Amino acid sequence: MPDPAVPARHSRAVTYLVAGAFFMELLDGTVIATAMPEMARSFGVAPVDMNIGMTAYLLALAVFIPISGWVADRLGPRTVFGGAIALFTLSSLLCGLSPSLWTFTAARVLQGLGGAAMVPVGRLIILRITEKKDLMRAIGTTVWPGLVAPVLGPPLGGFIVTYADWPWIFFLNLPLGLAALAMTIAWVPNERPTDTRPLDVKGFLLSGAALVALVFGLDTLGQGARAPAQAVGGIALGLALSVLTVRHCRRHPAPLFKLDALRLPTYAIAVWGGSVQRVAIGTVPFLTPLLFQTVLGLDAFQSGTLVLCIFAGNLSMKMVTNQVLRRFGFRRVLLVNGVLMSLSLAACGLFTPETPKPVVGLVLFLGGLFRSMQFTGLGTIQFADVPKEEVSAANTLAAMLGQLTSGLGVVAGALALNLGAFLRGHPQGQSDLTDFRNAFFVMGAAVLLSLYDAWKLAPDAARNVSGHEPANTR
Repeated sequence: MPDPAVPARHSRAVTYLVAGAFFMELLDGTVIATAMPEMARSFGVAPVDMNIGMTAYLLALAVFIPISGWVADRLGPRTVFGGAIALFTLSSLLCGLSPSLWTFTAARVLQGLGGAAMVPVGRLIILRITEKKDLMRAIGTTVWPGLVAPVLGPPLGGFIVTYADWPWIFFLNLPLGLAALAMTIAWVPNERPTDTRPLDVKGFLLSGAALVALVFGLDTLGQGARAPAQAVGGIALGLALSVLTVRHCRRHPAPLFKLDALRLPTYAIAVWGGSVQRVAIGTVPFLTPLLFQTVLGLDAFQSGTLVLCIFAGNLSMKMVTNQVLRRFGFRRVLLVNGVLMSLSLAACGLFTPETPKPVVGLVLFLGGLFRSMQFTGLGTIQFADVPKEEVSAANTLAAMLGQLTSGLGVVAGALALNLGAFLRGHPQGQSDLTDFRNAFFVMGAAVLLSLYDAWKLAPDAARNVSGHEPANTR
């Protein structure tokens, strides 16, 4: 049941508030990528050295995401969410004022601490105050930052660096953060459970270490595998610690987060098949600009303009997502749209220098439509059947997996590209059109295979959320 203390008008306002906070956090991470060369010159270091600031942020996120749900239960969601926004805003100011790489890195760690609580606790607030019948609208609103930020971030970062200076990337967060903090205090309830669990220290250490090792390994791998032994070692250690974490959570009487939600088909589909689909989708903003600029001969402006077609598709689908899910139901939409999304990925592999730009833009626009529908469907069905007492644990697990899959898109795209080049005898970094085609085909095939979970869903799955009433049952 939703929190009865939250008026209906405030429930919708809180949803937009949380979505705005998500957008601020996600945009910050994507905008900075294009500013790194300018920042390196300002700090007097090599551009490659700036990676430490990016990695420090990711590792801080990884350490504290597992404990975010427990802290919200202990201190109250408004306190934690508001504190996360305040910390993120303050650390943004410190990032912009940093005189050296090391002070910048320290500020990025603080940003990571704020981000680790902002996203999972914000979503937890929405899950607690929203009725099931309104969950599709609420989750759909919070999904769009993850779709829009990766597309808008790079061109916005380039604009700021070109016409202002890199500190403004962080200073822009100040008015946004202060406004979000004021609205949090005014609108977000601070409900606390009466049966607060003690901190599962061992579970926190195991899960945090597992996530740190995996993020470090994947981040190292995504940077071109200059240290392949470190990358493989980090991933192997992370997987081993993940196994120990699962074993601990199943045996501990009051674990940091329970795994009970995995028994629910509607939750499991978003965890297993959904993770594969998110990774495959995440390769597109990485592979398409590379293809356009290194093989098709387009300049950065032309490439960026075409990639914006994905953003246009994302926004266009938002206008009809709820109606489509209500009319056809989650199972049919996730299956049919998943196939279309797979085909749109494969179609990107068919681009050649002779392909008319309007055709390229149309394919990317259609891919944006399918991408938006799939993200919204998976994000909504994930919590459709989760009982109120399990929401916090299910949300924490989803946040941990989301943190991993967000970084896997670049890694998966780079691996598919480099593996194809290696098998065809090309040096790393000298991929040709065939290598890109194979990479897109592999991603499309991965999406197709991941739809098995959706195939197993009942025709009326999550109808308490979608309102869909199937004419026949299997």
